[in-house]
Amino acid sequence: MLNWRRDPDYEQRKMQHEWRMKQLEIETEQIEKETEQIKKETELLRQENARLRMLNAKTQNLLSCVDQLCFPPGSNSTPPSPIEPDCRPSSP
Repeated sequence: MLNWRRDPDYEQRKMQHEWRMKQLEIETEQIEKETEQIKKETELLRQENARLRMLNAKTQNLLSCVDQLCFPPGSNSTPPSPIEPDCRPSSP
C-alpha cells in the first residue's frame, strides 16, 4: 500500500501559478502592443528621413545653381580693389 498524503500547500501553489500565468499573458499582450506601436513609429521616422534626404538633395541642387549664377566659371573670386576717392575737396 502506498503511503500517500495530500500536500497541504498544493492548492495554494496551484493558484499562485495560475495567477502568475495570467500576469504573464497580460504582460505579453502589453509588450506586443508596444512592439506594434514602435514598428509604426519607426516606419513614420523612415518616411520622414527619406523626405528630409530628398529635401536636402534639392537644397544642395539649388545652392549649386545659385553658385553657378552668382559666380560663373572663370569669374574672379577676389573682389576688385576699391576705387580711390578723389582727395580734393568738392566745390559747393
